[in-house]
Amino acid sequence: MSTTATVAPKRKLRPARKQVAEGEVDKSETIQPGKEYNIWYNKWAGGDKEDALANKTLSQTRCIIARDAGYTRADATGNKYCCLFFARGCCPYGHECNYLHRLPLPNHQLPDNSRDCFGREKHGDYRDDMGGVGSFNRVNRTLYVGKIHESPDKKQTEETLLRHFGEWGKILRWNILYNRGVAFVMYDSELNAQFAKEAMANQSMDGDEILNVRWATEDPNPGEKKAEARRIEDMGQKAIAGMLDEDLVEAAQTVRALEEGDEQDFYHIEQSKEEEEIPEQPNGEDEKDEGRPIKKVKNANGGFFDADALDNLKFYAELAKKQALEDQERVKERKVPAKPVGMASLLGGYESGDDSD
Repeated sequence: MSTTATVAPKRKLRPARKQVAEGEVDKSETIQPGKEYNIWYNKWAGGDKEDALANKTLSQTRCIIARDAGYTRADATGNKYCCLFFARGCCPYGHECNYLHRLPLPNHQLPDNSRDCFGREKHGDYRDDMGGVGSFNRVNRTLYVGKIHESPDKKQTEETLLRHFGEWGKILRWNILYNRGVAFVMYDSELNAQFAKEAMANQSMDGDEILNVRWATEDPNPGEKKAEARRIEDMGQKAIAGMLDEDLVEAAQTVRALEEGDEQDFYHIEQSKEEEEIPEQPNGEDEKDEGRPIKKVKNANGGFFDADALDNLKFYAELAKKQALEDQERVKERKVPAKPVGMASLLGGYESGDDSD
């Protein structure tokens, strides 16, 4: 009886959906009691003594990733920023949009870290109400969610929160302050938190509430601060390691070993299959220096340097050491501090500070 392997069908790329038709969304503003428009807070100021949160209106549109996401012109042009109106569920352009119509990927890298995932410029400080784009001085992955309508069952409230906010990315931790209608949601990526903040602003979950979504203030827990600092440090090290060229690392290690005259610090070069093992010494004893066998470096076109380059490096290293010894003798006579030993000491041969020049 023969068996046939089942091959999963390839996922077809689909164009992004036009979420609304042009002119469908009512953009008329409600009557504002204020007299001045504050461009920093994006609202009217002065003359309003009522609760600003109570005057919020429910958003007319909402993004549904499973239905609306797809490719756009940005996938062809290389634009790394997401569409702000797509996140809010009101982009009329669909696949013709010049911005991405999808969630930021886990390995998504922005060309400018001073901007958010929508390309908006961040600021040095947060607004007093913790709204707006945010600050570039702190990596904030946590959202404050207010005005939640709680269910009598706490498990149901938790399930509702995770279902609605989990649509925008992986959630690491959450905390619900019961009987207060407040929750905190921490995402794995700051980009997903930025997207979720815009996608859930003035939205409702299973009830008829109008959510107040803002940036959360910094966690005062010292343990959380240390853990966040370690996480950022690890991310930086991984990013730097991914940008380094292995050949350049090998070259730097080799040059340093030649300058210091210690062949034991040569960067390890793996031998190819054609290379033969190093024969033992005639007397049956391995060469040792201070109890350790000296590493034999064979290139055989497998390393960064060929044989001629290594010979040249050794020549200049010996020249540098000789030059350093001569400089030390002159220093002893003049009774001045010694110059550093290295390739840079070759420049000392010009004697630009000598009185005889």
